Amino acid sequence: MSDMITADLVDLDLSADTKEAAARALAERMVALGRVTDLEGFLADVAAREAQMPTGLDGGIGIPHCRSEHVTEPTLAFGRSAEGIDFGAPDGPADLIFLIAAPAGADDAHLTILSSLARQLMNSEFTDALRSAGDAAGAAALIRGDQAPRAGTASEDSVAAPTAGTASEDSVAASAAASADAATADTTPQTPDEPAAPFRIVAVTSCPTGIAHTYMAAESLENAGREAGVELVVETQGSAGFERLDPAVIAAADGVIFAHDVPVRDKDRFAGKPTVDVGVKAGINRPAELITEVRGKAARGEVTAGATGGATPVERAGDPGDGYGTKLRKWLMTGVSYMVPFVAAGGLLIALGFAIGGYQINGAKSVSEHFDWGQVDSWGALLFQIGGVAFGFLIPVLAGYIAFGMADRPGLVPGFVGGMISVNINAGFLGGLVADLLAGGVVLAIQRVRIPPVLRGIMPVVVIPLISSIVVGFLMFIVIGKPIAEAQKGMTDWLNSLSGTNAVLLGILLGLMMCFDLGGPVNKVAYAFATAGIAVQDPSDSAMKVMAAVMAAGMVPPLGMALATTVRKKLFTPAERENGKAAWVLGASFISEGAIPFAAADPLRVIPSSMVGGAVTGGLTMAFGSTLRAPHGGIWVTFLIGKPFLYLLAIAIGTAITAGLVIVLKGMRGTSPAAGTPAAPVTETEAKQPVAA
Repeated sequence: MSDMITADLVDLDLSADTKEAAARALAERMVALGRVTDLEGFLADVAAREAQMPTGLDGGIGIPHCRSEHVTEPTLAFGRSAEGIDFGAPDGPADLIFLIAAPAGADDAHLTILSSLARQLMNSEFTDALRSAGDAAGAAALIRGDQAPRAGTASEDSVAAPTAGTASEDSVAASAAASADAATADTTPQTPDEPAAPFRIVAVTSCPTGIAHTYMAAESLENAGREAGVELVVETQGSAGFERLDPAVIAAADGVIFAHDVPVRDKDRFAGKPTVDVGVKAGINRPAELITEVRGKAARGEVTAGATGGATPVERAGDPGDGYGTKLRKWLMTGVSYMVPFVAAGGLLIALGFAIGGYQINGAKSVSEHFDWGQVDSWGALLFQIGGVAFGFLIPVLAGYIAFGMADRPGLVPGFVGGMISVNINAGFLGGLVADLLAGGVVLAIQRVRIPPVLRGIMPVVVIPLISSIVVGFLMFIVIGKPIAEAQKGMTDWLNSLSGTNAVLLGILLGLMMCFDLGGPVNKVAYAFATAGIAVQDPSDSAMKVMAAVMAAGMVPPLGMALATTVRKKLFTPAERENGKAAWVLGASFISEGAIPFAAADPLRVIPSSMVGGAVTGGLTMAFGSTLRAPHGGIWVTFLIGKPFLYLLAIAIGTAITAGLVIVLKGMRGTSPAAGTPAAPVTETEAKQPVAA
C-alpha cells in the first residue's frame, strides 16, 4: 500500500459536514496529484456506489469507495473529522473517513486495498492510533503498515492484509487444525483428563460488491472467535472469486454462520448444521452474539434441513465427491445453460425478421447504413441483423461458461478467447468444446501452483487470464485448431453428400443425432450443420429441408415424454408427471431440455425411445419436403414452414412412437415407479432456459 497513500492524501482537520462534501474534499487531493482526471465524474461514481449500500460502519468509520474510469491508479485518501459526518452507520457519525479509488476493472487492486484496510479497521489499537495521530505523515505510515500503532503492537494479520480471495493465516491455520481433528476424531479416544475439544464454527461472508464489508465481517468474526475460545474459519466470497473451505473442515464444524447480503455460493455444503443466517453488517457489529446464538442452536439440536434458494449453474459445477464424468456433464450443462438464451433470442429475432420483411430480408443492406423508419422492410432487416449478431455469440459464450463452470471467474477470459478463435478458424462447435475444456484445465493447473502472498491479489484478474489465454490461443491457432476445423468440415461435407436421393436417410441420421444427447455435443453438431445451411445470402431448398428436419426431431423427446405421462400416469412418479406437464410447452417451443429429467432417471428406456421417434420424424419431414427458414421457435414459427400440415403430422407421428416405446419398455421392467430412481424435477433455471436441441 506504500504508493497508494501518502501524506498529501491525508487531511487530519477535515471540515466537511456532509458525506458528499467529505468525498469532494478528499477527491480534490487525488486530483491535485493527478490520480483522478475528472473530479465530477469520479464523485458521481462514488455517489452511485453509496446509493447501493451505506458505507458507514459502527465505531465512527466511513469508507466511501468506487471503481471509476476517471482514476489513473489505485489510491486511498484519509480524513479525520472533529464533528463527525453521517455515513449511515447505526451508531452515529463517522470521524475516520477513508476514500478509496480504483481504476475501472481493477478488481485485484480494489479488492486488495479494501480487504487490507477492512481488516485493519477491526483492530481498535489501529483506529485509536489514527485518532491520536499528530501529523499527516504519521497517519499515512500507520495506514500503510510502515508504523505500528502506539497503543500497542498490532497483530501481523491486522497490518499485512490477506490478498484477494484468500483466507487469513489464522484462518488457514484453524482450517488445518480442524482438518486434523476431523481426521482423528473417530480414532483417538478422549480421556477424562484431556480438555474438551473446542467448539468449531465455519462462516461465510459476502456483500454486494464483494470487497469492504466482506472482509470486515470476516475479521470481526475471527477476532470474536479467538476471544470466545472457539475455532472459527471464514470463507470470504469476494468479487475476485473465492477459495472453498476444505470439506473436512465443514464436516467437522459444530455450527455455521452466514453473514451475507448476496446469495451464498454452494450453500448445500453446509446443510445439516446449526446455522445462523444474518446480513453482513451483523457479522461486523455483533459477532459475539452470532457465536453465542449458533452455540445455542447446536446445544438445542437445531439444524438446517438443506440449502435455500436456487443454485446457479456454476454453483452446481463440480462437487468434491463427483466423478470426472459427472463433473464433465455439469460443466457442459453450465455452458449450455448460458448459451441457449442467445439461441432462443437470436432464432426468434431472425424468424420475426423473415415474417416482417420476407424471405429476401437476409440480403438487405446493413441497417447502420440504411434505415427508413417508415418502411416495414427496414424493421424486418433490423430484427434479422440483431438476431444474426446474437447468433455470433453462441460458440464464445458456450466455451466461456464451460470454462467458468470448471474454474470460476478466472476461466472466463481464456474460454471466450478460445471460443472466438474457434469461430475465426471455422472449427465450429467441436472447436468450442475443445477450447473451453482446455481453458478450464489450464486455469485449474495454474491455480495449483504455489504463489507468493504478495501476488495472489492479481492472480484472478491479471496473471491467470494472461497466461491461460496465451496457452489456449497457441494450442487453438497452431496445434489442434486446424485439425478440428478439418474434422468439422469433413463431417459437414459428409452430411451434405447425403442430400438429394438420400434425403430421407439424412433426415433419419439428423433425427438420431438430435435425440441422442438432448443438447450435448452430438446434438450440437447436427444443429450447427442445419443453421449453417440457412445462414447464407440465399439458402437452398435442401438446406431449409435440413433445418426443418432438425427442429422437428428436436421437439419429439419432450413431447413424447409429456404424452407418455398423460396416457400411462401409473408408470411415472409424481415428480415425473409434473415434469410431463411442463414438457408439453417445452417441446412445442423446441426446448429439448424438457426431456432431460426423464433421461437422467431412466436413460436406457428414454433415450432409445426418443432416438427412434426423432429418427422417424426427421425422415418423414425430409420425405414430405417441408422447409424452414428460422433456426428456432418450434410451433411458434409455423408460418415460416413450407408444407406446415405435413410437418406437424411428422412431429405427431414421432411423438406417438416415442411415447409408445417408453410405455412398453417401462411396462416390461416389472417394478413400480417408486422402486426406481425418481426423476429429478425440472429446475427453475432449466424451465426458463431453452436448449436449441
